[in-house]
Amino acid sequence: MPEPQTGAGPADGNTPGAEPDRDPAAADEPSSPPVPSDQPEPSAQPTAADQPEPSGQPESTATAGVPAPRWSGSAPVPPPSPRRPAWGESAEPTPPQAVPVGPPEHQTPVDPWAGVDTGGWDLPSAELPPLPPTLPYPSPPSTRQWSGPPAPPVGPHPLPPQAVPVPPQAARPTMPSRPMSPPAAPPTPVRPPKQRRGRRSDPPPPAPPPDWQAPKGYVPVPVRRRRRWPWLLLLTLACCCGCPAYYGFPVSAQYPARVALPVQIEDLSLRQDSRSAETAKQLENEVRQEHWLAEDTFAGVYSTNSGKRVTVFGGTGFRLSPESDAEAEISRLTDRYALNAPETVDTGVRGRHERCAVGRADGSDVVVCTSVDHGSIATGVFTRLSVGDSATLLNTLRAQIVQPERG
Repeated sequence: MPEPQTGAGPADGNTPGAEPDRDPAAADEPSSPPVPSDQPEPSAQPTAADQPEPSGQPESTATAGVPAPRWSGSAPVPPPSPRRPAWGESAEPTPPQAVPVGPPEHQTPVDPWAGVDTGGWDLPSAELPPLPPTLPYPSPPSTRQWSGPPAPPVGPHPLPPQAVPVPPQAARPTMPSRPMSPPAAPPTPVRPPKQRRGRRSDPPPPAPPPDWQAPKGYVPVPVRRRRRWPWLLLLTLACCCGCPAYYGFPVSAQYPARVALPVQIEDLSLRQDSRSAETAKQLENEVRQEHWLAEDTFAGVYSTNSGKRVTVFGGTGFRLSPESDAEAEISRLTDRYALNAPETVDTGVRGRHERCAVGRADGSDVVVCTSVDHGSIATGVFTRLSVGDSATLLNTLRAQIVQPERG
């Protein structure tokens, strides 16, 4: 058995004579794990002290300083467990980074139809009729040369007339300026009138600025408000007073009226014999009975030297509807004189209406005309006259017999 070398230390690497500080719990535990049966004992393995040291080589300081391993074997290390993703990290696997592709001009071109049989693509086409020949464009007509006189040459553009120099005027003597009057004070703003309830008034005019000064000769004039109520008042007066005046004027001009039988009217003379007086008295009584609101009545018989005879009768009094009264009077006399259909005659006087009809009396033809206005009624029986002449003569007799009091 070889002798132990002087420089060799203990197998555990500790300095002899010095016990290492150990934990009491560690001291009680066995110093080495149990060795399996298939492995040789540690004491049977050759150690560094049993192996012969090669001669002629210096002892390495690094080898001398490194202690010998304490354990002769180790347990197998399990593989690491997969790493858990951190908070907020995606659980999906990260895709691999795309490989950059170079520009297309540096790539090798590829034929997409390589190895494909394209022989069956030549399909037969339908035979189309030939196109008609294209017609040529018509040639333009020949242009005749201008046979008129040549155009006059264009001269230069006329220049504008030069301005005549104006002689300088002599300086006028300056007049002394009048003394400026102080500017008038701005007008005092007028207080707007009180607005009535339910009416909208125009807004007040804007007030002048505080540093405003009136020009010379300025006189403040108050703005006149435009009022619209006079037009409404005039329209109301026209409606309230114009309509009654239009319809009331004929009444005021024709009523009241007075009557008087003149002895002579143009070529007609009033007959005053007993028979004519009796006839006039009878006609006057009939008028009184038929028109019981009449204020006055009249009747007379007139004749001419040629044998024409005119009988006139009527009365005065207010009449509200003279047109209906004229129709009623001509209807009352229809049976006595066997009148035909009456005719309307235009009198030319507003408010006066006249009707005429042809009949028979005492075996001869007669014309009966009646004229009625708002103040009187007059009826005439004419012989040997036409309807137009009878209507004209009745208006003449009426103007002489009936006289309006306000006329």
